[in-house]
Order: sequence, then C-alpha cells, then structure tokens
Amino acid sequence: MSRPAFCALDGKTALVTGASRGIGRAIATDLAAAGVSVVLSYRTGADDATALAAEIGGRAVRADVSDSESARALVEEAGDLDILVNNAGVTRDGLLVRMSDEDWDTVIDTNLSSCFYTCRAAARGMMKRRSGAVVNISSIVGLRGNWGQTNYAASKAGIIGFTKSLARELGSRNVRANVVVPGYVKTQLTDVLPDGATDAMLQNTPLGRLGDPEDVAGAVRFLCSDEASFITGAVLLVDGGLGM
Repeated sequence: MSRPAFCALDGKTALVTGASRGIGRAIATDLAAAGVSVVLSYRTGADDATALAAEIGGRAVRADVSDSESARALVEEAGDLDILVNNAGVTRDGLLVRMSDEDWDTVIDTNLSSCFYTCRAAARGMMKRRSGAVVNISSIVGLRGNWGQTNYAASKAGIIGFTKSLARELGSRNVRANVVVPGYVKTQLTDVLPDGATDAMLQNTPLGRLGDPEDVAGAVRFLCSDEASFITGAVLLVDGGLGM
C-alpha cells in the first residue's frame, strides 16, 4: 500500500495572515503545494496578494488583524479552518527613550494582539472538530532582543508565551499550537540594511548565510502536518544556528 507524501496536507483549509509578500507569501505558496486551500490575509499589497491567490488557487481577503472585529470577520470569511498561521507583523524601530506611544501600540497590536484575536476566533471551531494546527511566527529578536527594537522584541517574545499557554488550553481537544522563530531572512526588511549590519548577522550565524523565506515555510508546513501530530507548545528555531 502506498504511503502519502511526507507532510502532505491534501484537503485542508488554512488562513495565513500577512501573506502578500516575504515569509507569508512563501508559507502560503508552500501550503498550497502540499494540497491546502489557502486564504491569504493582507492589509497592504492588494495587487501582490491577489496575484498570488490566483497563482496558487487560493483566496485573498483584506483585513486589519490588529483590530478585533476585523480579525473576527476574517476568520469567519475563511470558513472552517484546519490551519491558522499568524505571520502578520510590522516594525517601528527607535530607541526606547524616544519611542512614541503610537509606535509601541502599533507594533504590539499588529504583531501580538492579532494572534490573540485570530486564535480566539478560530479556536472554538477547531475545538468542536477536535482537530487543528496553529503556527505563530515569532522572531529571533524575541529571544535575544535587539537595539532599537524594544517594541518588536516584546511583541515577538509575547507570541512565545501566548502560544505555549494556548497549547495547554487546546491540547485536550487535539488542537496543536506551535511557534516558528526565524532568524535573519531575506525579505524587504533585510534588503534595506547596510552592508555592515548584514555582515554582523552573518558572522553570528553558524551556517554563514541569511535564510530564505522558503526555509521558514518548510518548517511551518511540517508543524501543520500529521508528521508533527505529537508536537505542541514547541518553539522551532529556523535561524541557521544564531539562537544557540
């Protein structure tokens, strides 16, 4: 008897937030290739999201997941979810002593509160069906901190604690919740860094390269699959060894 392909997800439905570009785009593409019907959430980048949805046979839905009602409506629009991937995120870098309330609130609401809003909206259905996988995207900055990113580090560290607690609450209903922690990955955020900053990252990364969005996507797909059915509350670093 033939065995299904490794990490196959045929017939599943997933919602990926922040999916118009970068890591979110790679995650949506990889899940679709594994047989998933993907709903792509975006706040900006409508053309990119719409084009990707057409390319992978998914649906693009505009939503502001930092807003409770918008996030709830998004999950309702997505339908019965087997998979929820919270990837939406922003940065508003600056020294703590100069950081505005707005820059703090924007980052916390977009990166952390959004996970609360979407998970709360999706959890009841997953619990009722006794099946589901949640993967929240954190950052190496949430583990190590970074100069000028107190808001971003707090939001990404918060995701880890939030997800571990979520895993404890939902485990008895066979709903799993895990965290993927990317290191420094080739995205629009790293493209604008000066050469000196990039060189410093590489010197501290044992594998000696920046990650690709596809590296993160593969880890997410694994955690959503049956091959990871006994993994919950885990924090998986995809960072080239930077966080050791």
